[in-house]
Amino acid sequence: MSSNTSLDTAAATTFDVVALCQQARIASRQLAQMGEAEKNQLLLAMADALVAATPQILQQNQLDMQNAVANQLAEAMQDRLLLTSERIQSLAAAVRQIASLPDPVGQIRQLAPRPNGIQVGKMRIPLGVIAMIYEARPNVTADAGALCLKSGNAVILRGGREALNSSLAIAKVLQQVLVAHQVNPAAISVLPVPDRDVLLQLLQQEQYVDLVIPRGGEGLIRFVSDNSRIPVIQHYKGICHLFVDKAADFDKALALLLNGKTQRPGVCNALETLLVHADIADTFLPLAGAALQAKNVEIYSCERSLQHLPTAQAAAADQFDTEYLRLAMSVKVVDSFAAAVAHIEQHSSGHTEVICTQDISRAQRFIKQINSAVVMVNASSRFSDGGELGLGAEIGISTSKLHAYGPMGLESLTTEKYIVIGDGQVRA
Repeated sequence: MSSNTSLDTAAATTFDVVALCQQARIASRQLAQMGEAEKNQLLLAMADALVAATPQILQQNQLDMQNAVANQLAEAMQDRLLLTSERIQSLAAAVRQIASLPDPVGQIRQLAPRPNGIQVGKMRIPLGVIAMIYEARPNVTADAGALCLKSGNAVILRGGREALNSSLAIAKVLQQVLVAHQVNPAAISVLPVPDRDVLLQLLQQEQYVDLVIPRGGEGLIRFVSDNSRIPVIQHYKGICHLFVDKAADFDKALALLLNGKTQRPGVCNALETLLVHADIADTFLPLAGAALQAKNVEIYSCERSLQHLPTAQAAAADQFDTEYLRLAMSVKVVDSFAAAVAHIEQHSSGHTEVICTQDISRAQRFIKQINSAVVMVNASSRFSDGGELGLGAEIGISTSKLHAYGPMGLESLTTEKYIVIGDGQVRA
């Protein structure tokens, strides 16, 4: 694969998307027949190979970073794009963790006899071929490749042009391991032409591709959803809320606020909105405002909270529907628990919501009434991540209420088929 990101019309029109998808379908059949031990051996070899290839990967990433600076890519996107030796070590660690997870493929559940003696159950099987569409996230190349391999799926990776050099370098390492173990390298493929016309061609290949997972900005996800003939699992923006209840422990609330907003503001599980119960607004908001100001967080607040937040700006009409992805957040005072739930229902993107409270009954009501993909009590929104929730590296966070909702790990990349075991029974 070439690491040249320069595009021209000829490259887009001559690249054979159909052939790539056909090869991925062939490779998926080989993966579906592989046992857990064989897949784990591949993954561990890939982890070692990624670490060994650190200098080459960083060299290609530096080209992407230079282009990002020249093209004035947003700071949050540059953070996602950047690779370091430590981040490559983390990539390898995630691949090793995936190898250590139980393989869902082949698991049988609900095998039970019917009155006529047949036994009926369900077996987990791979989806087949998955197309992963993402932007400035080269780590997705390794994460998605490893998750799809462990779950028996071939994957076609289409990263954005801003991460193309890095993605191709990582994929090359993974493919070299596949070849060394006599596995079809089309099991992990990267579209080398990040042209939108090529993406459109990919999204029409429903004969060969079983699922599309877009991961990136809202514009990319809507484009994929609007143009795909293949089922799409959507991952829209992460407007995550922290509701500080009147029964909150202030120290815990401040810790959740700062960790959720400032640890890594450019990711989808970062907090974007703080809701504060009116009964504690007079005492908690000055503390929150000072803590956020110390971390250089811009505050856009409702009219009632402005008096407690001297550095805040008045929130515009659409402010509470904003995913900032930077050191900025919205703040609103709510009169009651019910008002907090209503606000979240109106403005949430279905990603992650947090309540801080020492009242067990209200915590239980929050869990029951909020239907976002991840609902938390007294824990940072930053835990809304596949690795932190025990799934290994995630392939994305689904905000679509389909077979997968929330961080998508191995089981989310499989489906179930019915199996029936009999002894010659025929239907009357």
